[in-house]
Amino acid sequence: MGDTHSPWLIIAELMTISIMADRDILQRFGDRVRELRKDCGWSQEELALECGLDRTYMGGIERGERNVALRNIEKIAEALGITIAELMSDV
Repeated sequence: MGDTHSPWLIIAELMTISIMADRDILQRFGDRVRELRKDCGWSQEELALECGLDRTYMGGIERGERNVALRNIEKIAEALGITIAELMSDV
C-alpha cells in the first residue's frame, strides 16, 4: 500500500493527462471557431446554418465538448471563407 510507483497509479495518471490534453485542443479549437464566428458578426445559429450543422452541435464545438470530424472542420472553414490551415492556426 502507499506505493507511489504502482503501475496502476502511473496508468491512471497517464490517462488523466491524455484526457486533459484532448480537452485542451478541443477547447482551443472551440475558442478559435468562436473568435472567427464573432469576427464575421454571426450568431452560433447563423454559422451552424451556413455549415449545415445543428446549432446545439456548434455550441458544443465552441464549448470544447465535441471532437469534430474532418468533414465538419472543412464545412466550418468553408462557411467562414477560410482554409482549414487558417482555421487551425493558433489551435
